[in-house]
Amino acid sequence: MTASDGTVGDPRGGPLGGKRLLVEVVGEGPRAAPAPRGPRWWRERSRLTRVLLKLGVAALVAGTVAKWTVVPALVHEIDTDVAFEPIVAPEGGSAAVAITAALIDREVNTHRWVPNDPWFMPTDVLDNMPNFQQGVLRASSWFTLELLDQIGRVRGPAGNDRDLERAAGLLQFPPDVWVIDPETSLLPSATSEDQYRAALTLLKNYNDRVAEGRAVFELRADALATTLRRMSVDLGAQAAEIDRMQDGAGWMLNRQADDLFYANKGMLYAYRMILGGLGSDFESIVAGRGIGNAWAQVLADLERGAQLRPAVVLNADSDTSVFANHLMLQGFYMKRAILQLEEVVNTLAV
Repeated sequence: MTASDGTVGDPRGGPLGGKRLLVEVVGEGPRAAPAPRGPRWWRERSRLTRVLLKLGVAALVAGTVAKWTVVPALVHEIDTDVAFEPIVAPEGGSAAVAITAALIDREVNTHRWVPNDPWFMPTDVLDNMPNFQQGVLRASSWFTLELLDQIGRVRGPAGNDRDLERAAGLLQFPPDVWVIDPETSLLPSATSEDQYRAALTLLKNYNDRVAEGRAVFELRADALATTLRRMSVDLGAQAAEIDRMQDGAGWMLNRQADDLFYANKGMLYAYRMILGGLGSDFESIVAGRGIGNAWAQVLADLERGAQLRPAVVLNADSDTSVFANHLMLQGFYMKRAILQLEEVVNTLAV
């Protein structure tokens, strides 16, 4: 028991053993730290493990953020450089075929083909670049078909040029086929870029044979007129897509409008480059028929449509909104180019 003076007393009445013991009130005064557990080397290893674990988590988070932000930003490339030229073009070959092959090479090998990237790759988040690349491929594929049917057509029983025929077929391959295509097989297969690389090699082979005089490249006004007419038809189909898209105009941020804008951008740019090459190939005919000014206007309108660079593609209602409609502006340049192409075709047909 406790005495009135703070000593612990003996239950029989006297102080315990005749000694006074101070009573420590709980919560008052310092408390001794618990003794460390385990040997020192174990404690040091535990501390190092915690540090490494924290660093690992931080690195994982940083790597994940970089994967889905930095990597796509580094890969993203929409190249509309009209000064672009083939690194190597055969002397005596076709300038249009050379630039077509160079565009395919640039988008597939230099810039990396991204339309077929699967969902788990960081570049899958890219939206504008794959649409642009598909637009470039569309124009390149269309021109290759016209080479096969018109300018590079083999007369007589020999049939089509084999390199052009195979290249045209390969460029029709879907742009979004990766190593594994679940719709056909779970086994590895040829990718889209594999097919386009093979087409690229065939186009180069054809142009080498043109330079050597072993392949047909018809420098005739009627062949050029038919090629330009069908190019105009392709552009007209895209202009019609723009008109249909205006049925939903008013929703300024329209993803479908954004996709169409960049697909058109790639197509307009590729046609601008291919027509520049055709102008060199058919220089004597262009000058002789007096269509140089109209030809230059076609190139200028295609270039203006391809060089539009809005920070965000807007699809506002052009009648009532104060905001822009970039798709309609692109369509304006596209339709001007179509009109000029038709003028050129009519002149060549005379």
